[in-house]
Amino acid sequence: MRKLKKILLIFLLLFSFLLLSCEHAVEKKGKIQKVGLLVEGTVSDQGWGTKAYTGLLNIQSKYDVDIFYKEGITSEQIAERAIKEFQNKGVNLIFGNSSAFGTFFNALSKKYPNIHFVSFNSNAKNQNTTSMILDGYSIGFFGGKVAGYMTKTNIIGIVAAFENQPEVQGFTDGAKFENKQVKVLTKYVHSWDNREKASLLLEQLLSQNVDIVYPTGNSYNQEIIEKAKAEDLYSIGFATDRTDLGDGNVLTSTIQDIAELYAYTAKKFNEGDLSAGNMYFGMSDNFTSIGEFSEHVDKEFILKINKEINDFKKSGKLPNEQKAEDNEDDNK
Repeated sequence: MRKLKKILLIFLLLFSFLLLSCEHAVEKKGKIQKVGLLVEGTVSDQGWGTKAYTGLLNIQSKYDVDIFYKEGITSEQIAERAIKEFQNKGVNLIFGNSSAFGTFFNALSKKYPNIHFVSFNSNAKNQNTTSMILDGYSIGFFGGKVAGYMTKTNIIGIVAAFENQPEVQGFTDGAKFENKQVKVLTKYVHSWDNREKASLLLEQLLSQNVDIVYPTGNSYNQEIIEKAKAEDLYSIGFATDRTDLGDGNVLTSTIQDIAELYAYTAKKFNEGDLSAGNMYFGMSDNFTSIGEFSEHVDKEFILKINKEINDFKKSGKLPNEQKAEDNEDDNK
């Protein structure tokens, strides 16, 4: 009998331990039921789509909920078909992984009051829509400073997806602030994923003596970096830290932590605390950042730019803005 009691006690202790482990591993569900993801391209693009899917998987693991995703959502009509399908499956939180979904969700969300719609870098207008806006300009600015410092030909190239990407303007401004002699050439793919066109535009840039390339798309991002590396040229990574491509050819990267932003959004929604409208995030809250530096970048310059980044996080003023303010004070 004593032996049986001992075995029972051990069993109860093990059971309690397992319960505690599960409690810590899986968050209790609140408002969140099932979660859907819509992407324009694919979840295997090695860019925003892949990061979004990673974020979706993390939500599934953390809250023990069913998840669904649809690729190739390129119009409002296609989006509505996917939303109806998600609704029938009991989804009550839908992510649209680009600015285009802001327009779709503003037009469609009133038909689905029991679903909350989240887009990125757009303008959310309805009570059940939220836009998570990332400050791409600032990371672009610091990435541009690195390129402006490291260029030898004083000609830098950008293979951009679209004209409205804030990191592209930031990159240009940062490069020119760091190096008054630099010329920045920008080519637009007008797609996040057209690898063939992106490669053709890269060839055009290389023929113009460009020695550093910044590709700001998804599917073609890694390919452009690898082609630049094959030409023994430098590049700046986009969205993801690309220093793992090796040989120091990636000088640094402009990182957007989409997966972590998905986790933040899901937590807010689950707690009933996700606001409608636009929410802003950037370097100060670590949702955007500058990646590891290549060993080819001078250590003194790395110390300088890291100080500028820390100053920006505290003051909210980029180096060019701080300089303009200092000059204004001197002229008073």
